[in-house]
Amino acid sequence: MSTPLQKASVLIEALPYIQKFHGKIVVVKYGGNAMINEELKNAVINDLILMQLIGMQPVIVHGGGPEINQMLDDLKIESRFVDGLRFTDQKIMEVVEMVLVGKVNKEIVKNININGGLAVGVCGKDGNLLICEKKKSKVDLGFVGDIKRVNAKLILSLMQDGYIPVVSPIGVDASGQSYNINADTAAGAIAVALGAEKLVLLTDVAGIYADPQKKDEIITELKVSQVDELIQNGVIDGGMIPKVQCCVNALQGGVHTTHILDGRLQHSILLEVFTKSGIGTMVTGD
Repeated sequence: MSTPLQKASVLIEALPYIQKFHGKIVVVKYGGNAMINEELKNAVINDLILMQLIGMQPVIVHGGGPEINQMLDDLKIESRFVDGLRFTDQKIMEVVEMVLVGKVNKEIVKNININGGLAVGVCGKDGNLLICEKKKSKVDLGFVGDIKRVNAKLILSLMQDGYIPVVSPIGVDASGQSYNINADTAAGAIAVALGAEKLVLLTDVAGIYADPQKKDEIITELKVSQVDELIQNGVIDGGMIPKVQCCVNALQGGVHTTHILDGRLQHSILLEVFTKSGIGTMVTGD
């Protein structure tokens, strides 16, 4: 058990980071195991509330894959993935929107509010927050979208009024058609539009491994100039590739630092933001 002196030391270590990031925007992509495990869920919610109370401005962009899978199974609707993206026909789109906007988003908002925070849930259709077009790819993905424009004013207005915005990654095109957007991609685009200090991606791995086979050492800091070589060498592979590319796009769009963190570890956000050693992998510009 920590002694009072140890607790005080933790606060002192955090002080310069609290000062540095006061008033700064931090976009957190919330997904994976951290959304399912109740203990982890509470830890993430409390991290975000604490960040706001000490003067930071958190924005949450959430996924909801397991919940969508469960609903599709219950409705006996077959689902498949192409290069990590869910093929989305009109029937699946209706389920995705129902689950993300009507269930997952409202649960996150509720959990923030009952734990002392103040949150408002929105989706990309609200106030034309996320204007999309159909994603161009070698294989038709249906109603999977690429973001063309982010209405940052809506999110900024919510933060100025003291709310934590909670965003469902559902977009809309000029005709009103809904689109399913990858949550990492949506978080990155929103971070760029807001001029965020940090983009944090919570995942179900500890970070980028120096050797994906051994998984015994994490690359703590990665420069954009190193990314292509690590992908070619297989150090960055599979589902980590789009996450790293999301970080690169965010950095090139003006976000200061990006982080890939283990959402299975309690208070991983606080450990990364407010300690000298940090955890996970920080991806930075050159």
